[in-house]
Amino acid sequence: MVFAPIFGYLGDRYNRKIIMAGGVLMWSVTTLAGSYMNSYGTFILFRSFVGIGEASYSTIAPTIISDMFVKEKRSKMLALFYFAIPVGSGLGYIVGAHMASALGSWHWSLRLTPALGIGSVILMLCFLKEPIRGESEGTQTDVSHHTFWEDNKLLFTNKSFMLSTAGFTCVAFATGALAFFGPKFLYKGFKLIPGHTGDAEDDVAYKFGVIAMLSGLVGVPLGSFVTQILRLRFPRIDPLVCAGGLILSAPVCFFAILTPSTNVALCYSLMFIGELFLNLNWSIVADILLYVVPPSRRSTAEAYQILFSHALGDASSPYLIGLVSEGLKGILKADNSAVSSVNGTLAATVVPESDVVEFHSMQYALFITCFIEVLGGVFFLLNAVYIKRDKEAAEKEAACESIPEPTHFIANDPRER
Repeated sequence: MVFAPIFGYLGDRYNRKIIMAGGVLMWSVTTLAGSYMNSYGTFILFRSFVGIGEASYSTIAPTIISDMFVKEKRSKMLALFYFAIPVGSGLGYIVGAHMASALGSWHWSLRLTPALGIGSVILMLCFLKEPIRGESEGTQTDVSHHTFWEDNKLLFTNKSFMLSTAGFTCVAFATGALAFFGPKFLYKGFKLIPGHTGDAEDDVAYKFGVIAMLSGLVGVPLGSFVTQILRLRFPRIDPLVCAGGLILSAPVCFFAILTPSTNVALCYSLMFIGELFLNLNWSIVADILLYVVPPSRRSTAEAYQILFSHALGDASSPYLIGLVSEGLKGILKADNSAVSSVNGTLAATVVPESDVVEFHSMQYALFITCFIEVLGGVFFLLNAVYIKRDKEAAEKEAACESIPEPTHFIANDPRER
């Protein structure tokens, strides 16, 4: 998160292929090394290095895609790229649990990814030809000629970029909270259903991972597909679909959080639908960034979006939800004791850390995510006001009189338009 702006600055000025390959290599090697650490401090240190490697890749890869494709093709390719996030997260729950179970140690859940990462590095170095910045759009921009501070000023005064980043931060907040607390919360709720034998917590985590993966399989391409169909008729459709996804997800997630203690099947179904609406946003937000920011500042823009969405989104939401949940435990225990006293129940029968109190404290805290989703929808609705103007301004800034020869074999030749 902290290193993302550094790689954004480098990505707008130096060879993106080498930076990206180096980041994935670091990501892979430090993941493997971390699995052999036997103390918490050294383990966290290597996990931090994993984050640095990921920052280099996440800030640069979308900008390379944007320089290979334009318009509907770019939207499709971005949908394919961001398709990997929910699917990979879901597979992480599934494969990690099975690797740990089959080989008798959690360490093995971290030893498959490095092999895949090394393979990706080899493929990048051998087959990826880096396009010129802005090539697919017919511009001559090669590197940024602005200073770091000039880039920052231009980005932070770009209303569409800032509002879409704020909306996406709300998406990350909800996604992070549900991913962190979801399996444990559902497990505790299912235990409260009368007569329900229930799954083990690992089984609940496995099913939650399947739901996350399936919601991504459907939601990410669905969001891209809807915007591609409607974009010609409605130029503001991108932020409107994002807003609609968040606003529709909020009540569905509310009832999903409400039902674990009453109906397992209904809870899983609502969780799937709620996450599907959340996943509509991934590729659309990336596309918005790429067409409201000129090619020479896109890596920096990606970096700041990563910084803000992580810092205020999925990095802070588990802490905030946990803090609220812990605070509610004391209130709920006091209320539970008061009710028991009124009913003449012995105080000894009230378990201080009972499953009922812990479930409801987590439940009430998770309702915060529904409010944040609505707030994100408001940000995207405001984004729709400025999106057309900022897109035209970015195109005007990037425009050049002469059109260079495309150097990438799958770039659209702008002279054909």
